[in-house]
Amino acid sequence: MTFSNLDRPVQFLKGVGPTRADALARMGIGSARDLLYHLPRRYDDASTITPIANLEVGLETTVVGRVRSKGVIPTRTGLRIFQAVLEDDSGMITASWPGQPWLDRKLSKGDVLLVSGPVRFFHGRQIQPREFTTLSREEDDEMGGRIFVSYRASEEVPQWVLRRIFGTNLDKLLEWASDDEYMSESERRARGLPRLDEALSLLHRPDNLADAERGRRRLAFDELFHLQIVQAQARRKATEVEPGISHQRSNELIRPLHEALPFELTEAQARVLSEIYADMQMERRMNRLLQGDVGAGKTIVALFAMLLAAEGGYQSALMAPTEILAEQHLRKLRSVLQPLEVNVVLLTGSLKGHERSEALAAIESGSGRVIIGTHALIQDSVTFRNLGLLIVDEQHRFGVRQRMALLERYNDRPDVLVMSATPIPRSLAMAFYGDLDLSILDELPPGRKPVKTELHAPAQRESVYKFVSAQIKEGRQVYVVYPLVRESDKVDLLAATEEFERLQREIFPSFRLGLLHGQLSASQKDDTMGAFSRGDLDLLVATTVVEVGIDIPNASVMLIEHAERFGLSQLHQLRGRVGRGPTESHCILIAEGEGDALERLNIFRDTTDGFEIARADLRMRGQGDLFGSQQHGRDLVLRFSDLIADEDLLVVAQETARQLISVDPDLEHIDHKHLAELIESRYQDRLAMFGVG
Repeated sequence: MTFSNLDRPVQFLKGVGPTRADALARMGIGSARDLLYHLPRRYDDASTITPIANLEVGLETTVVGRVRSKGVIPTRTGLRIFQAVLEDDSGMITASWPGQPWLDRKLSKGDVLLVSGPVRFFHGRQIQPREFTTLSREEDDEMGGRIFVSYRASEEVPQWVLRRIFGTNLDKLLEWASDDEYMSESERRARGLPRLDEALSLLHRPDNLADAERGRRRLAFDELFHLQIVQAQARRKATEVEPGISHQRSNELIRPLHEALPFELTEAQARVLSEIYADMQMERRMNRLLQGDVGAGKTIVALFAMLLAAEGGYQSALMAPTEILAEQHLRKLRSVLQPLEVNVVLLTGSLKGHERSEALAAIESGSGRVIIGTHALIQDSVTFRNLGLLIVDEQHRFGVRQRMALLERYNDRPDVLVMSATPIPRSLAMAFYGDLDLSILDELPPGRKPVKTELHAPAQRESVYKFVSAQIKEGRQVYVVYPLVRESDKVDLLAATEEFERLQREIFPSFRLGLLHGQLSASQKDDTMGAFSRGDLDLLVATTVVEVGIDIPNASVMLIEHAERFGLSQLHQLRGRVGRGPTESHCILIAEGEGDALERLNIFRDTTDGFEIARADLRMRGQGDLFGSQQHGRDLVLRFSDLIADEDLLVVAQETARQLISVDPDLEHIDHKHLAELIESRYQDRLAMFGVG
């Protein structure tokens, strides 16, 4: 690995030293590179900053002023208020911080502050800052340029110290950054991107906000491109390094199933099937993600893929995240495949004794041509005769490592299809699953009735219960979902366990109720879900354990309590549990909310397209929250890129990365040596996860 000047410890930069270096290290800044990439968190354009003389009472504003005087004022109630008189060329105003007397030690006369907050009238005009930044100290002559930059700071390293360190060292850091440039001038020009050192200069010293955005876009491209390089290498390793299975189509099974279907495949299903069949019939291994909205018909697509494998004498395995879902798949597939004499075998963790031995024997002998299972499929005791296709259902419930563990056990390199009924925006899918090719079912089967969605306040709960009662009396079934299993002292929310008892005792005493949540044993969950599926229960009180995969055509109402506590995509999954039969279905939200929570619920009420909902979820919650909710090594922190604003960059990054890896898989060419070093230093964990590098 080549040592770069940017790798040197931050301690040796001018104005830092050992003590300040320790404080910077506690902020995650250990090297010169860390400091250079510690970018401003906020920009304020001087042209939009209001002169103090023009401030109006009642308005939110941002001002820049020098501290003329300061002090702590006691009140009769005991509250101590720190006040500072701020001055600019136009006039003066008092800034007031109630209950923050400690600011008297932090701020000094002569400090230049950037202050944001409402202007109020109390013995004259006052601004009450919601946030402020110390731009400079008394000994600094400059009040600032056209753009004021604010960094993430700390008590030990305040804003003015960071600004001074950058003022002393930035030119040298930018000079060193030119050594990290890996793109040629023609490549940069084609992508409309500045040089790396120029981009960093634009971010730290912008003349205007457009310049700062130009700089950010360059760093966003680098981040996305490097990530796509890693995923392109993983994709190549999974599909091309060793030959896969070239499945042969005879139509011996595919045609009879197609002719027996009581419906026509949608155009989207036909398109996706042609993509899957093309992959499966090539010698390279298929590694594909099938995404579709709730009810888009992924299972029938998977079934046709299994039949292509079966026509060539290969087995297929479908791995589901829960036993309930695995058994549901078993019932569906057996009913369709029995007439075709295709033997379907179930293997789950709860299968014991003779039944388990029979299942393992059928898998090993090859008589079991389609195997449905859970994590039990990964166990060492399971030996396939000739596994040709692995399908992972609800893949977000599994980790990359779990999928890899199953694949690495088989030398015949089965094709891989991972499926998700949790729609995510195209950009998020490209960033998250760049190692997979993407197929999207973006069309619902004709005749599927949209679920009617309603939003109610808690005060309307009694009328909602009357509607639920009427639905049950008509022979329908109902879900009631709560955010908690049990009541908590920390939050004032209704919980499934206590509400189950209240509903059974006080609200629906003549109906049959069941309780389902994640803390029950597997057998208890299976018994309850089985009873609901058979129609032995009228109403199922549950947590989000019912979010995925449960298919009860007779269920016509999904009632969600404290709906403001759920994300948009989670609400959409819950709504997808109803509307699966011929009757009109309802999703009823009971919620308290205002601001963002109310906006989110209104979007959900008025939108049925899962991909639009996912895009709104990404926009409102932010990609950090969405990535943070993922498990098993798919977590991904993007510092510079925005998956909505930068989708165009992501498309170019993926195309460029895949093309590069196709001609130089290990980045061994002299022109790519520095790029390889950058990626290896920044993505070691991800490279190891995919087994590349």
